[in-house]
Amino acid sequence: MRAGGVWAFPTETFYGLGCSLFATDAVRRVYQLKRRPVQRPLPVLAGGMEQLAALVRLDEAPRGLLEQFWPGPLTVLLSPLPEAASRLPEQVCGPTGRLAVRLTPHPLTARLSREAGAPLTCSSANLSGQPAARLARELPPELLAPLDGPSDGVLDAGPDPRGGQPSSIVEPLPDGGLRLLRAGAVSAQALRTAGFACRE
Repeated sequence: MRAGGVWAFPTETFYGLGCSLFATDAVRRVYQLKRRPVQRPLPVLAGGMEQLAALVRLDEAPRGLLEQFWPGPLTVLLSPLPEAASRLPEQVCGPTGRLAVRLTPHPLTARLSREAGAPLTCSSANLSGQPAARLARELPPELLAPLDGPSDGVLDAGPDPRGGQPSSIVEPLPDGGLRLLRAGAVSAQALRTAGFACRE
């Protein structure tokens, strides 16, 4: 990944396909491999809070949200810091200009991010619109065949993703509440029970 490779690797939910966040050419290849519309930003996984603190405005999240739900399958839209924004590939920020970030609880993914020296872009390792793969043997051959560069690969190691629902995606609102953009592993009710105003 430090050399610009694209990899399939396990996450807490499903196998992901990704690369170093700042590797512009590799980010472009992820879109091409998945046949993903460039209008859909790639989520970003980090192996430690220090990576995210150097990347995004953590203070945009409601107080206590990150402490309660990270590390975990909750993706939060946050604004990139000015010093990081200039290094970001244009595709990774959505129409709002925010990054979709989360702190991964998967030990191998977290280590991969730390060893790569950067957060990772990570979308489910499937063709856009197709079912996600929970195990390496379920990865679609048509996705794996183009992973033939000298720095590309598949990380087939545990623990296996747990499957189930994908991460939930929330957007912090100016009034301190949240908008649930994608329901997933963290439900709107779980967010409300934790004390956060959540709109669906």
